Amino acid sequence: MPSASTGASTTVVASAAAVPASADSRLAPGGPGYRRMSFALFLAGVATFALLYSTQALLPLISTDLGVTASQASWTVSAATGGLALFVLPMSALSERYGRRTLMTASLVVAVAVGLLVPFAPSIGALVALRAVQGAALAGLPASATAYLAEEVRPKALITAIGLFVAGNSVGGMSGRVITGWVAQEWGWRIAVATIGVIAVACAVAFRLLLPAPRHFTPGSPRPRALVRTVRGHLANPLLCRLYAIGALFMMVFGGVYTVIGYRLTDAPFSLPQGVIGSIFLVYLVGTVSASTAGRLVDRLGRRGSLYLAGGTTTAGLLLSLADSLPLVLLGLVLITAGFFAGHAVASSSVSHTAKEGRAQASALYQSAYYIGSSAGSTLGAVAFHSGGWGGTVVLGLLAVLGVVSITLFGSHAARTRAARNPVLAH
Repeated sequence: MPSASTGASTTVVASAAAVPASADSRLAPGGPGYRRMSFALFLAGVATFALLYSTQALLPLISTDLGVTASQASWTVSAATGGLALFVLPMSALSERYGRRTLMTASLVVAVAVGLLVPFAPSIGALVALRAVQGAALAGLPASATAYLAEEVRPKALITAIGLFVAGNSVGGMSGRVITGWVAQEWGWRIAVATIGVIAVACAVAFRLLLPAPRHFTPGSPRPRALVRTVRGHLANPLLCRLYAIGALFMMVFGGVYTVIGYRLTDAPFSLPQGVIGSIFLVYLVGTVSASTAGRLVDRLGRRGSLYLAGGTTTAGLLLSLADSLPLVLLGLVLITAGFFAGHAVASSSVSHTAKEGRAQASALYQSAYYIGSSAGSTLGAVAFHSGGWGGTVVLGLLAVLGVVSITLFGSHAARTRAARNPVLAH
């Protein structure tokens, strides 16, 4: 993600295995409604990331227009992702009561409405406040979308379906930055942000018209005590906590790199114009591919092997980006993007094989950690850039990848220990 996983229960997976495919009424590739569902959630992913990161490629222009530093301007990104991180869990509880499709629709409507107000922000304070509200509204989408998939899609197709949703995130992130870059070069950052708002309106309308009505949703309890009990159970699960940390660390790398890259490419020796800088984000297409093929990657390498590969790819990209050669910087961004989206898709889908109940809450906790990582990466990446230049941002990224590898190694050790003690329960 970009967004996205769900805590699809192992009980559901086991029961599905016992039911003939012909008797399973959930959606499957090639079946009726699957394409509509996939395209609808793809558009939701596009709108979410386009809105969430609509100011990221414009930070140098915002700094100049409002007379603020890179660190201050970065809060227009951190506030949005922070708002999402804080509200994703409460929103997931509402989705248990009112339904996934209803909450996703409401979230998009509010986020789009705020997005149309953002271009009129008179100051950095007002801009940051609006972005925080927009992020909070978008919180209803990631957890609800992946919970919807866990309930409406057959287990064997779940990783692929989530990968397509994450691919929508990458397309939204890419198109939002490319479009804003070229529009801003001609008409300024305010018109660029307004353009993203209009595109999001179209995505929201198409999403609501295309998404099939849920057939397997059962309303849950919205009571605070039940929510706390479910969350406490998830946080007591060591594997889930490791997955949440991995998602946060991967996003810290990604958030830091893409928040600062515009400043680096604006400065010497590159000195690129805003439109060209926006076009750099076409490398998000690599994320679309890596996320949508995560299922095949896991089949070949396993989940931990896939995470090692994602971490290694991200590390190689960070090191390449240190060069003062534009082709090498672009190749570095390609590797960082591919590694991030692959790691995110694998980690998020792994939650669906771990949580045994409260799928929306399991997904919400992952999303919360993920976007906390984004906020931290955006802010710390800007601070590191201000203090040590691009090299400072790269060091921050390398430390985050080291965290991912360390957590995955610990998980491998824990799995071997569990297998030695009880081979039957090991998986």
